[in-house]
Amino acid sequence: MIKFLFPVLIGLVLISACQSKENKLITIEGEAQGTTWHISYISEDGLNHKKAIDSILKDIDLSLSTYVPVSIISRINNNEPDIRVDSYFIDVFNKSIEVSKRTDGLFDVTVGPLVNAWGFGFSKKANIDSTRIDSILQYIDYKMLKLEGNTVIKEKKEIQLDFNAIAQGYTVDVLALYLNKSGINNYLVELGGELIARGKKNTESWKVGIDQPTQNTSPERKLEAIIELNNRALCTSGNYRKFYEEDGKRFAHILDPRTGFPARQNILSATVIADDAMTADAYATAFMVMGLDLSKQFLEENKDLNLEVFFIYDENNIWKTYSSESLKNKIKQLN
Repeated sequence: MIKFLFPVLIGLVLISACQSKENKLITIEGEAQGTTWHISYISEDGLNHKKAIDSILKDIDLSLSTYVPVSIISRINNNEPDIRVDSYFIDVFNKSIEVSKRTDGLFDVTVGPLVNAWGFGFSKKANIDSTRIDSILQYIDYKMLKLEGNTVIKEKKEIQLDFNAIAQGYTVDVLALYLNKSGINNYLVELGGELIARGKKNTESWKVGIDQPTQNTSPERKLEAIIELNNRALCTSGNYRKFYEEDGKRFAHILDPRTGFPARQNILSATVIADDAMTADAYATAFMVMGLDLSKQFLEENKDLNLEVFFIYDENNIWKTYSSESLKNKIKQLN
């Protein structure tokens, strides 16, 4: 029997403070991409931008969502002819290939067949064994993809793309860009726990809380740390968020492209801070696959990425944390 346990945890909570009416703090929220979104911004004109935000979110779904049958990505996965991709797709595709190269394929957007086989996509879980996984792995390799102009070329028709490990971060960036173009300089955008902050909230930096990586469905949420976010993006990935239990075993949604099985590393929660949310989102997933030691090595060898991290990891059944040196003066651990 399979028991699905998708905890209602986004990994982050916004830390609020009292605001005066003069600041004209506006908060809007809604639902998109199977989760919720919240935007807080300081506005001089008092305009509510929710209608425009909803329109942008629908356009992104029509490009990147595998849950929308008529989306660009769905039509490419279904091998429909003469599909021309849009700017949203191009942005995410190019960043995905960039991250795939940097991580030697530990991040790979061709994991779609694996995601569906394990029941974390739009399909019911298949009967999984090593033979079935081996048959799927022949279609998992970002090197079998290329973008020529506005057309995606697949070496094998069975290849299926999945942008779920990067699309929410990218969406946050798109919404932030809209606010920038609207003349809004102080805001915090959050979608599904991925977020970006610009400017100040009143006179203080925006602050966000990082959940403890609990694996239960209790509505009570405990914070592990609070981080100040100054003109940066922050994304968190964790195996405690989405998983299912089968025959007493727990299977998490972050898959290792090398093995085809759920990643079984010692990192329980990977929080990444970057200049943009798309980058932070992708590397948060990659670090969950790498594990602690390889992630630390990667960060040392790729300092040009300007990433900051906060990892919660398991060592002999004891929770421990690791954070970048540059982050230590901006983080307050609560335990």
